[in-house]
Amino acid sequence: MDGNGRWASRRFLPRIAGHKQGVDVLRRFVKACAARGVAVLTVFAFSSENWQRPADEVSGLMDLLAIALSREVPQLKADGVALHFVGDRSRLSPKVAAGMARAEAETAGNTRLVLNVCFNYGGRWDIVQAAAKAAAKGLTMTEANLDAAMALAHVPHPDLIIRTGGEKRLSNFLLWQAAYAELYFSDKLWPEFDDAALDAAIEDYHSRERRFGKTSQQLEPTAAQRAAA
Repeated sequence: MDGNGRWASRRFLPRIAGHKQGVDVLRRFVKACAARGVAVLTVFAFSSENWQRPADEVSGLMDLLAIALSREVPQLKADGVALHFVGDRSRLSPKVAAGMARAEAETAGNTRLVLNVCFNYGGRWDIVQAAAKAAAKGLTMTEANLDAAMALAHVPHPDLIIRTGGEKRLSNFLLWQAAYAELYFSDKLWPEFDDAALDAAIEDYHSRERRFGKTSQQLEPTAAQRAAA
């Protein structure tokens, strides 16, 4: 969800105003994804590198998270959204960490959509913590064992990764899980990303051929499969 700060700066507003607008867009985005049958939505809210930002912006983001937890969770619960926070909570305040745990518990029974909020998360951190977890259990370091220890092991790997704001890189997001994800880059800043932009990304995804190492011919249905259909 890139571009909140630039959106605010272009309007001569403080950067935190852009992040507040970004929360409003995320609220609408969750509803739009649920309406389109998306089962899992994972958003990058705060990276492990974002601690390097100005102290007042980091503090504002923490306050914004605390406010969002108190305001948004009841509606998410009513909408059937199961909330998960993914990332290293050791640097977060006890208040924020407790709010995350409470939000997860209150929405645990929901099944319409899984919303993963990556907060103080990094793809490299995820791989390292998974390796450490597997090693502590004495497991052989296989892809399957490492995958099972990832912070997002509770959901399938993503089919589509959308980055807004015009940047064309992953920036340490879901490095392990993105191995076969389709990547879509939008020049729209996150506060400008609307339903039409989401539909364009989904349409682009459906236009692609996902081979997973196979050939196009291997993906074509056999005569028996066509007859069964």
